[in-house]
Amino acid sequence: MEDREALDLAADWADISQGLRKDLGHQLFTQWIKPIQLGKLNKESGTLDLYLPTEFSANWVNERYRDRLSLAWKIASSEVRHIAITVHPGRRKIADFNLRGQDGFGHRAANDATMAMESIGDDGFTSSIGLDPTQTFAAFVTGTTNVLAKNAAERMSKAEKPQFSPLYLKAATGQGKTHLMHAIGHSYLQAFPRARIFYCSAERFMVEFVQALKSNEMIEFKGRLRAFDLLLVDDIQFIIGKAAAQEELLYTIDALLAEGKRLVFAADRAPQALDGVEPRLLSRLSMGLVADIQPADIELRRSILESKLTRFAPLEVPGDVIDFLARTVSRNVRELVGGLNKLIAYAQLTGQEVSLQLAEEQLTDILSANRRRITIDEIQRTVCQFYRIDRSEMSSKRRARAVVRPRQVAMYLAKVLTPRSYPEIGRKFGGRDHSTVIHAVRLIEDLRERDADMDGDVRSLLRQLES
Repeated sequence: MEDREALDLAADWADISQGLRKDLGHQLFTQWIKPIQLGKLNKESGTLDLYLPTEFSANWVNERYRDRLSLAWKIASSEVRHIAITVHPGRRKIADFNLRGQDGFGHRAANDATMAMESIGDDGFTSSIGLDPTQTFAAFVTGTTNVLAKNAAERMSKAEKPQFSPLYLKAATGQGKTHLMHAIGHSYLQAFPRARIFYCSAERFMVEFVQALKSNEMIEFKGRLRAFDLLLVDDIQFIIGKAAAQEELLYTIDALLAEGKRLVFAADRAPQALDGVEPRLLSRLSMGLVADIQPADIELRRSILESKLTRFAPLEVPGDVIDFLARTVSRNVRELVGGLNKLIAYAQLTGQEVSLQLAEEQLTDILSANRRRITIDEIQRTVCQFYRIDRSEMSSKRRARAVVRPRQVAMYLAKVLTPRSYPEIGRKFGGRDHSTVIHAVRLIEDLRERDADMDGDVRSLLRQLES
């Protein structure tokens, strides 16, 4: 039993880690999150122990990432209600200063802004420190909901002068805006190998600003910041209300734009929706191109999952599992990919085959959080509108093909999209027997494989019902 619990925790941690790696960036993740070791879960209190090698690192993670870690664990596992971040019991006597000196656990190595700034040598060269090496344009899956942002991001990274600056990427959490920012950085470095790039979150910008202010290093801070060729600031909504930092960012934007430099910002809302932002800064953020990334539709979600499968070869993931995940996990792409990773990690650790049943068993928290309550009445109404038949035909006894086939499609969708049993579905279709519903479901499944038009109809209806 303990082995099973340990496997579950390990699979959850793999999922959580991937999300944090994308949120924080490669540098911060490697230094602060990757060293975390899983301890035991106290079932009575719901407290999970997380261990770090030193007091310094434990305190740092507690101060800055405790809320994120706690929320992530609560989402991943209903059994985890609290987390305790402490030094590993076997390493409490190790001197912090030794590790900080040897392993880069000191303050300056702890933030992506400083790392990016200090990577610039006398010759002006900067490496891609702070950029996630996996988040490139080649790894970004494009669909109708994100094509504008993708194209705008690619243009911003080209050698030719962009038509717009700044570029403002607007998207909800987990829809790909951070991926595009990293991709811009990588592509720009390919076009300009000696370019100076600064990538950070608005939160990190704030930390650097305050530290420079307290240590009387504002002149140096401004000089370093305005020396960059490409400025990438993520989660700009977190700079709200910080008047001094807003003013400094405004002056930086003006200085960089005057020199023809490139700027990219990202946030979870449009510039006009940023409450507490100084009007002049709001004007600068809006003056270029605001590219909106809409939530991924089912086709894009399916494409994203299929693109990830190449990493797990030769492990086989059946098509019905991919279709199930794409249909069900619709809130954001990060959660979608996390669900796939968790499922595959569990299968590999336990030696089980990936199956629809395994997905339903192991991803209950993710699935329940994403499921929208679709009713049979809603399905019937949508199908009747799609096929242009009267709603009463769902319960009628008519046997005309123009009525029977839509009715069978509606029964099929009711079984796929709702938890209702065959008898319950039959009762909603004029009191039909459960065997009639079973026949309809199997028939539509077969037709989808053989008839492209039928498959297209069902896909279109699924998109309407799940949007």
